[in-house]
Order: sequence, then C-alpha cells, then structure tokens
Amino acid sequence: MAARAEKKPAEKKSTEEKKTVAEKALVETKPKAGKKLPKEANASVDKKKRTKKSVETYKIYIFKVLKQVHPDIEISSKAMGIMNSFINDIFEKLAKESSRLVRYNKKPTITSREIQTVMRLMLPGELAKHTVSEGTKAVTKFTSS
Repeated sequence: MAARAEKKPAEKKSTEEKKTVAEKALVETKPKAGKKLPKEANASVDKKKRTKKSVETYKIYIFKVLKQVHPDIEISSKAMGIMNSFINDIFEKLAKESSRLVRYNKKPTITSREIQTVMRLMLPGELAKHTVSEGTKAVTKFTSS
C-alpha cells in the first residue's frame, strides 16, 4: 500500500507542472476570495444549528393523560397548544402564589405543604380535593421509592 501512496503524489505533481503561469495566477487570485466567503457563511449557519434552543412543552404528558381518560379521542395541534398554554399559566400562578405564601410565613423553601395550600386556595371545591389527593399520592410514591 505504501508503494501506491508514493505513486499518487508523483502523478499530482506532473499535472501541476503542466499548468501555465497564467492559469496559476487566475486560480490563485480568483477562487480564494470566493471560497472563503461561503465557508464563513456555512460556519455561521452551522453555529445557528448548534445553538438551537430546545422548547420544553407539556404536550407528551397531555397526550398520555388524554389516552388514559379517553383512549379513542384525538387532539388537534391547535388544541394541544391551547392546553400547553393553559398548563404554563396555571404553573406560573401556582409558583407566584406559593412564593408569596412562603414570604408571608418567612420561610426559605417552597415545600409540598405550600403547594397543597395554594391548590386549596386557587382551585374550586371538588377540583381542589382531587388535586390534593393526587398530589399526596404522587409525593408518597416519590418518597417511598
């Protein structure tokens, strides 16, 4: 294999020797500027691809809950977007209210107790009861494992 590698550079040299001085001058001056600009443009495009920000949504979780409750029903992308916005809004309200509650009690940490209290304050009647029971069940499962 080494013998073949030696033959190839020799062939390249012979083709380069055949070029005239005028051709070398054209090749050296013209393509250099043209080649550098596309490489820099491609580099900036590659950087944009690498720095693509991931968007976190609740879509997969909404879909899983929907299939648990109603396996035969589907959801449109618009409706999924609305549900995702709804959950984000509820989460923001919950975080804001729980941070306010923690400040009132002069404690440094938001615990499950604060979240439970906020849920009782924010949600009406039966929905609050179901939320508290599901939250308690989730915390118990998390601490036991």
